[in-house]
This record gives sequence, C-alpha cells and structure tokens, in this order.
Amino acid sequence: MDQRIVDLYDEYTHKPLDRRVFMERLIALTGSTTAAQLALTGLSSNYALAQTIPETDPRITADRTEIAGLKVYRAAPKGVTPEAAKGVVIVIHENRGLNPHIEDVTRRVAAEGFLAIAPDMLTPMGGTPKDEDAARDMFPKLDMAKATQSLATMVDGFKKANPPKKVGVIGFCWGGGMVNNLATAAPALDAGVVYYGAPPKAGIADIKAPLMIHYAAMDKRINDMAPAYEEALKKAGVSFQTFMYDGVNHAFNNDTGKDRYNEPAAKLAWGRTMAFLKEKLG
Repeated sequence: MDQRIVDLYDEYTHKPLDRRVFMERLIALTGSTTAAQLALTGLSSNYALAQTIPETDPRITADRTEIAGLKVYRAAPKGVTPEAAKGVVIVIHENRGLNPHIEDVTRRVAAEGFLAIAPDMLTPMGGTPKDEDAARDMFPKLDMAKATQSLATMVDGFKKANPPKKVGVIGFCWGGGMVNNLATAAPALDAGVVYYGAPPKAGIADIKAPLMIHYAAMDKRINDMAPAYEEALKKAGVSFQTFMYDGVNHAFNNDTGKDRYNEPAAKLAWGRTMAFLKEKLG
C-alpha cells in the first residue's frame, strides 16, 4: 500500500483527523471512492482474525471483573487462581479501547504462564463502545492523570497482595504511552514493555522499572520523539533496551489490520517481550 495512505490513516487515528476530511484526502490519494473504501478495509481492524487463542483453549481460563475501579478482562494459566499467581502482566490497549484483539493478546500472555489483566481505560466514560471511531473520539476527553493513577493503584494492589506479586505491563500505541506514564507513577513496577508509544511528558527521573521499547522504522510520529526520550532515560539511569524493526509501520503487532501487520517483526518482538517479562517477573 502507498505509504502516503498509511501515514494519512495514522494521522486520522491519532490526531484525530475529522473523518470527512480524512475521506476526502483518502479519495484524492486513491483516485476514487471505491478505491478509498478498499484501502480503508485493508487498514481497519478485522476482529474475525482476533481469535488466535479462544477462551476455550485448554491452557487458560478467562473472565471479567473489576480492579482499582476499572473493568478488566482477565486471563490466567489453567489451574492457577488469580490469588495464587506470582507474576502479573497488565495489558494496555490502543486508542480503540478494550476490544477482541486486546482480549486475544491477553490470552496469549496467559498462555505464557502469567496472570494477564487488560483494563478498560474507558471505564470512567462508560466503557469501550463497539464502534472504533466512537472509541477513538473518547480518548482526548479522558483524564490522563486519573487514568495513570488507576493503573498505579492496580500495581500497588498486586504488590501488596498475599502473596505479593511481581508486576509487569505491556502496552500498544496509546497503551504504549500509558506504560511510559505508569512507569513514572509506580516505582514498584517490575518491568514495562512499550510498543510504539509516546514518551511521558514529565517524571522520567522517577522511573525505576526496566523498560523494553519496540519501534517501527516507518513510524515517524513516534520515532521523532525517541532520541530525546532515550537521552533522558540514560541521564536518569533507567535500565532500558530498544529495538527498531526495519520496513514496518506503526501497529505492526496488530494482526487484525492486514496492511500494517508484519508477521516476522511481530513474532520477533513478541519473543523478545516474553523473554524479558519472564526474566523480570520470574
């Protein structure tokens, strides 16, 4: 797909760009309304692809509950109760909210041996709607300080549980940025994994958790912010490692969007992520 189309879609989903303006510009790039609709289909999420690990998978159990005032989707290894789990991984969604793809990612984490918790960060606004555009429109209205504090409270709760748990967090896109924010607010956090997320605006010197950061080489919006963030992390003495994946776009891990998903990069990043979390969370 023409990279200009991918960049336009990224602008639409992250600025956000008005849908009417987006469609006008997309039609201009593709040459017709029909071609524009075909391009949009290739870029949008197809949740029929989101069931790589079904809830009936014999390796895991899954349910829904509420933690720290947030609705959550929870998955655990079969035979391990949430109370008995030693390692917890919080999974933070993109700016589409808690959807079938993130629920599937949560089950993937559980299949690796962790208690996996996916909070719906739109809980204060009634929860994630089914319409992706409606969900995206809700994020600019979200109180980011309160959202970060809710996650920090969640981390503290797991750290003070009996038995106490090691806690890691993984986030994608908007959720990657929230991993960075949470790391500044939760000094007890044991590990953070950022997939193409924006750096925090403040508090970098307060980060204690080791970080793993994944970048997409064609993701100019995020990559332009990376050098200053990495320099600040070094200055603060934060343990971190970064990986750049050549030839791939923002959201390369999301296998429900066929034109941005990159299977080799996604598998490589996932393997690195799981090895990192197993090392840090035991």
